[in-house]
Amino acid sequence: MSFLSLPVGGVKRILAGMVAASLLQLPNVVHAGETLDRVLAKKTMVVVVEPGYPPFSFVNGQNQMDGFDVDVAKAVAGRLGVTLRVDTPSCEIVNGGNWAGRWDVCICSMTPDQRKAKVLDFVVPYYQSPVVVVTAASNKTLQSTRDVTGRRIGVEHGSTYERYLQHDLDLSGPGVPKIAYPFGRVRIVPYGSEDLAYQDLAMGAGKRLDAVVSNRSTAKYRMDTAPGKFRIVGQPLYAEPNWIAVDKGDQEWQQKIRVIIGDLKADGTLARISLKWLGEDITR
Repeated sequence: MSFLSLPVGGVKRILAGMVAASLLQLPNVVHAGETLDRVLAKKTMVVVVEPGYPPFSFVNGQNQMDGFDVDVAKAVAGRLGVTLRVDTPSCEIVNGGNWAGRWDVCICSMTPDQRKAKVLDFVVPYYQSPVVVVTAASNKTLQSTRDVTGRRIGVEHGSTYERYLQHDLDLSGPGVPKIAYPFGRVRIVPYGSEDLAYQDLAMGAGKRLDAVVSNRSTAKYRMDTAPGKFRIVGQPLYAEPNWIAVDKGDQEWQQKIRVIIGDLKADGTLARISLKWLGEDITR
């Protein structure tokens, strides 16, 4: 499958600028090495994932969290020699920062932007996939992304997608194209999870929702697991880099995560996890 992509160097320059700007505004809230010391002392790493975001994170038939992000978190914990505990707080709470030691890392398909970079540190990219509009297969009125103007669009509350629909998302930086908004104002319908939005969309054209804004990988998963229910409208909206995020200030912990993710990429572990869940490698 052909994906829109951002050059890794360009994305890194964005984050370097975000981090530098944010450090001028906020003091560090975590002492160097504090997180790594805590993880090693407790022999447990607490990871944040989305509660209903298949195939990246979801509750499986054994009532356990599973998926791409969960497997990446397991691989990171394995390299640290610790066990993994998975938590699923709401997106808006995680995005608020100041975790106060409740969580160690967010491997939760988070997209960096100027606002979140003021309260979180973005450590390293680990996959990318474009953002699309998804509608019910029976909906014949939405043929291009321009057609969503004025429609009821479902989105997870507090997510990057919600701010995109508000025309308030800033991913700007050197070498990164400005985000386009091919549609006018829409009627945003916020949900506690993307899972719930898709459930309402599955009810049929225009019954509760006209469309959902979603990552294309999650949209493809929904289309594969519920044939004939959904379809993608037009072209992708924008390229979406996904980074691992941590609470502010612990440079030693950030460096440890960078090294581990670099090793997982180099030895093919991330590619194997991607192929397992997505049938293709979106980690390059």
